[in-house]
Order: sequence, then C-alpha cells, then structure tokens
Amino acid sequence: MERMVRVFWGPRKETPQELAGRWKAMLDALPALLPAASCAAAGQSWTWTRHRSSGRPTELRPDEADLAAALREDHDSPQTSDGAGLSLTSTGEPGWEIGISGRGGGESAYVTQAVVLEVTSPDGAEVPEAALLALLADIWEPDFGDAIDDELFDALEDRAGFDYTLSHVSVGRFGYLSPGRAALAPAGVGVARGELAGAGVLLDIAPPGDVEAVVDAYVRLRDAGALEPLPRPMGRTVL
Repeated sequence: MERMVRVFWGPRKETPQELAGRWKAMLDALPALLPAASCAAAGQSWTWTRHRSSGRPTELRPDEADLAAALREDHDSPQTSDGAGLSLTSTGEPGWEIGISGRGGGESAYVTQAVVLEVTSPDGAEVPEAALLALLADIWEPDFGDAIDDELFDALEDRAGFDYTLSHVSVGRFGYLSPGRAALAPAGVGVARGELAGAGVLLDIAPPGDVEAVVDAYVRLRDAGALEPLPRPMGRTVL
C-alpha cells in the first residue's frame, strides 16, 4: 500500500544550516516510527539515498554537517530559484520503502514550501500516520498537512470538487491545521489528538476505508473557510 504524509507552508526565510537542523530532527525520529523501512541494524543510524535532478544517486548520512552541505549545494545550484531541498529514499524489509522530498527556506510569494513523506508498505501493515503527521507538524511548523492516499484523492476530486491545481489544502484520514485554520474548523469535524508538542490541531478524521467520512470532513472544513489557500501573493507563512 502507498500513502503520503504531507505538510505545507508559505514563505519563511531559512538558511541551509537552519534547514539542516529540521531535516536532522525529522530523520532521527523516523527509525522509531518506521523501523522496517531500512536495512540498518537496530540502533544503527540509517544511511539515505539522495536523488538529484541529474547525476547518479549518492549516499547521505543524517548528520547535520552532511545535511547542511547537501542543502547548501542545492541552494547554490543554478537550477534552484528559491530555498533549498532534498529528495531521499530508504528501502527496508520486503515491501517497505519510504521517500522524503522537501523544500524550505524560500521567500517566493508564489511557491509553497512543503515536505512530503511517501510510505510504501505491505498490505495490512500498520503505519503510524498520526505520529508521522505530528512529527512533521512539530518540526516544520506548517500551515496545514494531511495523511492521504490515491483513493482519497480520487474521492475528493470526484465527490467534492477538490482541484489540486488550484489548492493543495486538503485533509485525509488525518489532518493538521495551524492555529488560524483550527479556529475556523466547525465543531464535530474529526477528533483532536494529543500528539502535537507545538501549536495547531491534529485531527483524527476517519479510519482506513471510510472514504465518505473524509469527503464529508473536507466539505465541512472547506465551507467553514478552514481550507482556504493562503492569499496570493503569499505575505505570510500560515493562515
């Protein structure tokens, strides 16, 4: 099964060194949440595969110096117009693979910053989506986020008019809303969970397979204004 856990935010200037600290905190926490997604021995640091737009993949250790160097390289590349990002993968036990792509530190009023975690797992395997979304929300301090898959995307497009080209703002089985968005959420949409260490609200919206509950929650949150895109040009990081 394939699923995505994603967070998004508006312009927020950060140096490659500052971004490296966020990346390291995220990568350091993943082995405890997804232990089957790497071939590293228990207690050993994972080695990630870094992918670039050109050239062969290379290994990347999750220490702050190597992460900062990789982010600085991307920031300084002629192909990079704003911010700095990485694309990493790890393959583990049979059927397990994760990929992380993210870009932050940008100041463009028209480019959304994002981190997307893609998890491939054997059918029936448990993936701690709520804990993963809480981790990304606490580390990246985003505007919104979700845990979603292709079936839910299709349902939102077909039944609720969701248009990915117009707005990234959605919810899946779980959703994260920054404080400004959470203040607009109507009562009774999802159940607030306690995993977050920082601000905002993590909503438990539906169990696996309950597509209708996700569609209903999306419509109610959208109609209440909690899923409005940031105004363009974006003059702030969160709603």
